[in-house]
Amino acid sequence: MHVALIGATGNAGSRILAELVRRGHTVTAIVRDATRVPSLPGVEAKSGDVFDKPGIASLLAGHDAVISSVHFAAGDPATLISTVRASGVGRYLVVGGAGGLEVALGEFPLGLKLIDIPNFPEAYRQEAAAGCDFLDLLRAETELDWTFLSPPLSFTPGERTGHFRLGTDLLLSNAHGSSVSFEDYAMALVDELEQPAHSRQRFTIGY
Repeated sequence: MHVALIGATGNAGSRILAELVRRGHTVTAIVRDATRVPSLPGVEAKSGDVFDKPGIASLLAGHDAVISSVHFAAGDPATLISTVRASGVGRYLVVGGAGGLEVALGEFPLGLKLIDIPNFPEAYRQEAAAGCDFLDLLRAETELDWTFLSPPLSFTPGERTGHFRLGTDLLLSNAHGSSVSFEDYAMALVDELEQPAHSRQRFTIGY
């Protein structure tokens, strides 16, 4: 496929870029500074600002799909969604957040959002809230074929194992906690790109 990847040099974005290249897709890597994109086969780096709707829309036009891997609090969800819509690309995959996932941990009842549990870290609240807003806007979207993949609590560098679980709206955890590597997350997202199973849905991943 010919994929536009917004935020191709971040923690998740760089692993998604590597996974796309590994599987033979061609990628337009869109970042603020194109010189930061590594030289990889099939990758064309482009500079762009997510607040520049006409500029980003022109960079996205003609692709088979758009993947967005940007910090929610650093952009405007409504602008980004309308930019993808204006580009004419119908398939939109979003690196989501964990804040809107439901929890069923210890004393916390099923149905309570992670962001609403007592002692949710204030340092992450703004980003988590913006991610929840982004998902709400997507759920009201009538034109784009979107997918929002939420990571678990711990989302860190690690190994590309290919051994992970998928879920829907419930935070996934095991005896060792709630976690996934950027590398395995990238595998799951590109799997969804290649074989769509969560059209107009949020889903999640974890070990």
